Amino acid sequence: MVYKNKLRTWVEIDKKALHGNVEQFFGIIPPTTRFMAVVKSNAYGHGLSLVAKQLAELQIKNYELKIGKSPSENRNSRLWFGVDSITEALRLRREGTTVPILVLGYILPSRIPEVVVGGITLTISQFENLKVIAALKNRPVIHLKIDTGMHRQGFFPSEVPQLIRFLKKHDIRPEGIFTHFAAAKDPTSPAYTLRQFKAFMKVVGQFEEAGYHGLIRHAAASGATLLFPETHLDMVRVGMAMYGSLPSREAEWSEIAERVSLKPVLAWKTVVGEVKTIPSGSFIGYDGTERTVRKTRMAVIPIGYWHGYDRGLSSVGEVLVRGRRARVLGRVSMDMIVVDVTGIIGVQVGDEAVLIGADTVRHEQITAEELAQKINTTAYEILTRVNPLIKRIVV
Repeated sequence: MVYKNKLRTWVEIDKKALHGNVEQFFGIIPPTTRFMAVVKSNAYGHGLSLVAKQLAELQIKNYELKIGKSPSENRNSRLWFGVDSITEALRLRREGTTVPILVLGYILPSRIPEVVVGGITLTISQFENLKVIAALKNRPVIHLKIDTGMHRQGFFPSEVPQLIRFLKKHDIRPEGIFTHFAAAKDPTSPAYTLRQFKAFMKVVGQFEEAGYHGLIRHAAASGATLLFPETHLDMVRVGMAMYGSLPSREAEWSEIAERVSLKPVLAWKTVVGEVKTIPSGSFIGYDGTERTVRKTRMAVIPIGYWHGYDRGLSSVGEVLVRGRRARVLGRVSMDMIVVDVTGIIGVQVGDEAVLIGADTVRHEQITAEELAQKINTTAYEILTRVNPLIKRIVV
């Protein structure tokens, strides 16, 4: 491909895998349930605009994913986007996205009027921003967030009577209401999730008794969508699983792994920039943290922690070169790493090196989950830290 001659590192986004993963979720949820594609944080490192464009163009037979020309035409769309910030939402609007967008994170009060102009839905989780909205002539569409036990954003259930009184006093009618589960990724311990769900449904009942009928109710993210079907309600919010990763190791070990066949969407690749042989006993990289115990053939790879390759992978990370695993030697630097290619025949400058993804010849694979386990973190962090300036390409 032409771009391989012009880029020294790039990210490939597998359109077929993305569409296939989404299709599986539409096969899991009820036909009346909306699907929120969570594209926050640069679409989990996959590229905000690129992923949103691919999903907006997705036409799945019988799933009613036809998108109108303006946000107001799409309030009943089954496809929604979830973002963290007004910045992400407005970027999607500038680029022509008319899919309903819910800002899940905090928004500065001064920016609330921009939400109205962009036809963007806003999360309200505390009285401070609700008071700002009450004072506006032109008000945004809002979803209320309830804290049922995650203890981040949200009104406590005990505050709901006060919340309802405030809404009625200022004639504010929310479009939706939602909560977020703290432990729905773990099928072996369902009690906390079910307790949260029960608390949420009690709050929903309070709103219905107060005359707020037809609210869009949502609670399930990737884990609950797969593991707790009773929580699907009117919308599910799927992030990590849409990109091809089950949300936890517990989920990987559960029966759900047998019911879905999710494929990783992202591959991160680079090239070999230099090859040389060094004698046994040579120190490699900063601070001489690694010393060779044999004559070593090494390859210099032009990526480092600035690009998103975690420094914790020093001496333990692996890269695929010519379909074979090559271990990182010494420290991960800001802009480069060194890998051991001793025994890999014919390695030369310009060869492709796979940081995350599969080799198409030998079918060897390095996953984000594998890298995460090496440094005691999650695949979420591995993927979202891939530098957004790196070119994303649809393949």
